[in-house]
Amino acid sequence: MFGMPGGMEWIIILIVALLIFGKRLPEVMKSMGRGIVEFKKGVKGVEDDVEDAVEKKPDKIEASENRSEKTETDKEHTNEMKG
Repeated sequence: MFGMPGGMEWIIILIVALLIFGKRLPEVMKSMGRGIVEFKKGVKGVEDDVEDAVEKKPDKIEASENRSEKTETDKEHTNEMKG
């Protein structure tokens, strides 16, 4: 019942679009195309960031473990100085 439009439906949609947008239709399509390209660039950038984060994750885990050990050592040193 509600599927993809067939050939006749696309023709009707195009006629309605021409009536609504008229001479501005090429400009509207051009700006929509730019928007889609920018969206794809943004998605690609996010994917690259995620891949970089996944690749660097073991290094960060090791670094955070070293920091936590240092923090514990600092706390012990502070307690020794107080005592």
